[in-house]
Amino acid sequence: MSVHALPRIAVYGAGSVGGYLGARLHEHARITFVGRRRVTDAWRLHGLDWTDLEGHEGHVAGRALDVQTDPFAAAKAHLVLVTVKSGATETVARELAGVLAPGVPVISFQNGLHNTGILRAALPGHPVLAGMVPFNVLQGQPGSFHQGSGGELMVASHASLAPFVPLFAAAGLPLAVREDMPAVQAAKLLLNLNNAINALSSLPLRDELSQRHWRRCLALAQREALAVFKAARVQSARLTPLPAHWLPRILDLPDAWFQRVASRMLTIDPIARSSMWEDLQRHRPTEVDAINGEIVRLAHAHGLTAPVNARLVELVHQAEREPREWHGDELLQDLQEHHAPL
Repeated sequence: MSVHALPRIAVYGAGSVGGYLGARLHEHARITFVGRRRVTDAWRLHGLDWTDLEGHEGHVAGRALDVQTDPFAAAKAHLVLVTVKSGATETVARELAGVLAPGVPVISFQNGLHNTGILRAALPGHPVLAGMVPFNVLQGQPGSFHQGSGGELMVASHASLAPFVPLFAAAGLPLAVREDMPAVQAAKLLLNLNNAINALSSLPLRDELSQRHWRRCLALAQREALAVFKAARVQSARLTPLPAHWLPRILDLPDAWFQRVASRMLTIDPIARSSMWEDLQRHRPTEVDAINGEIVRLAHAHGLTAPVNARLVELVHQAEREPREWHGDELLQDLQEHHAPL
């Protein structure tokens, strides 16, 4: 990479997270998006708009975008950000293996626990680093992205990131470099268990978390996950002001007490929703198998069951086929009926 040239970054996955990150980085690097034609055509036509909960905004004109469908578009990249859904990781790993220059670092900004390992197995000559996106991104109209909650991007420490850390900071997306990314990913998975509940609620995240019935659903799923983590000796980093094992107790509190104790959990834009809700609305497959399903698989691997998370997987798959409106008390009763001691 030339000292004076802007680095080339390939964003592999033209969804909400990929579109938002690429749009914000566009002024600071040569960005190439690799995605499906249906998406890339719309972006070329309308360009990209981004906003965040602090009132910042930006626009990238369609004519300024490098939006491709061919994996070979990533061949000249100095850094690759993988932002596809977990179900597409194996395909992306095979595609990147045939095109990347030796030693190019790859960051997996994906949900779940195993995407980095899948990429690493297919890309043995590359630093493949776990990343974590803490905030919610909602895509309204095609190419219009809104960051609805806060937090800093996190990534595993590696020397190859040195040229890119200042670039992300200049774009307003500071990278927190971590030495404990497996624990960070486990903690993020605990928080992501709410994605299914939010999708079934059809409510904005702030409204959902303001109502005790919905929070108690999440508390059931998190208690189950924490018990599974304990059995599997999975460590969870502290990503919130409260330790992970306190979260279910706080979620169970009456609304007034919850608002006092956990007000920062409600510092969310009024329109923010989970990506799983967006997938259901757009009739796309969800990532529920990589989130709640991960707890189910980890439980089975250690001779346990995870009936609450298994039920949430089942209900989301039902919603993929046939949408249904749930009420908080109704879903809570359903999950309690499926709940059983581990």
